Amino acid sequence: MGVFVSRNISRRDLLGGAAALGAAALLPKLSAQQVPNVHAIDCHNHFASPAYIKALMAKDGKHNAGFTTWFALQNWKNYSPAKVVEDMDKQGTQTCMLSATTPGAWFGNPEETKAMVREMNEYGAKMVRDYPGRFGLFALLPLPTIDDSLKEIEYAFDTLKADGVGLMSSHDLHWHGDVVFRPVFDELNRRNAVVYTHPIDSPCCQDIQPGVSPPTIEYNTDTARTIFSLIQGDPAKSEMAAARYSNIKFIFSHGGGTMPSLIERFLGGPDVINDILAAPAAPNSRLYHLRRFYYDTAQSPNMVQMQGLKTIVGIGQIVFGSDYPFGAGMGKHLIGLQKAGFTADELRVIHRENALKILPRLKA
Repeated sequence: MGVFVSRNISRRDLLGGAAALGAAALLPKLSAQQVPNVHAIDCHNHFASPAYIKALMAKDGKHNAGFTTWFALQNWKNYSPAKVVEDMDKQGTQTCMLSATTPGAWFGNPEETKAMVREMNEYGAKMVRDYPGRFGLFALLPLPTIDDSLKEIEYAFDTLKADGVGLMSSHDLHWHGDVVFRPVFDELNRRNAVVYTHPIDSPCCQDIQPGVSPPTIEYNTDTARTIFSLIQGDPAKSEMAAARYSNIKFIFSHGGGTMPSLIERFLGGPDVINDILAAPAAPNSRLYHLRRFYYDTAQSPNMVQMQGLKTIVGIGQIVFGSDYPFGAGMGKHLIGLQKAGFTADELRVIHRENALKILPRLKA
């Protein structure tokens, strides 16, 4: 399904990304006294089965997605469910919603992708069973293959009892709002599903700045692209994908990426944008849908991103996320949020209450 564009990433790009992400490993370790024990629900927490890690190792440096696997491999080296629970207990977190991260499971071979997705979903479901109350599952789908994805939706929800699905933000110049994905999103809409979205670098913008890794800019930019694809509307039919999928509860990573800084371009010009934001959203407007989407705090617990989100969508649409096992971890995200200009009541809503609205199973 669709046309997929190969990408060439230079060794220099890889090393630039390594330097950027490696900096997080040099940060001082947390003391238990620093981390607020708030029993947070982490909606942006990644997992990987041993078989998936082995598959990535076999592809590292050999596939056009190899630029993503180098940092994945070093972060997965000591990964285990027990280690995650241990870190959760030390870092103020009660429950982690498991999802895949870049590169996902698409490497150009539909059968390989289908098998990889099924194995990962069964591994994640086992984690949920083995550690009651500590994990939830956002199941993978074998996109971009539509029929296989529809079958996996049925298996994930009806057999594995997944809490939602976790998708990549795009597949080679196709974003969530693209009509090519309509059968999949129609079925997710029918099921009132939670759809968590994680960014992937977009092939449109590689090699613009040599030495700048995709996580630095492109991840957040691709998140904004997929958000906009949902609220843009189809010029030929005047149909907005977000309206068509009104039952889906979307969660977007990294504070909505660059969406907050692009809000004037999304909604209106300099003479009206502040009036638009200050008023109630018109029914079925772009702002209406931006305000029903959810946005996690992963790699974004700073005053600029968080207060921008609060202004645009309100406290009720922000959920906690940490990007574990990447970046700074759960505890440092909780500490960052304490310094991001929120009240104690607002923090409580972000830490747990918003997630419970869309993931009611966790209330038990």
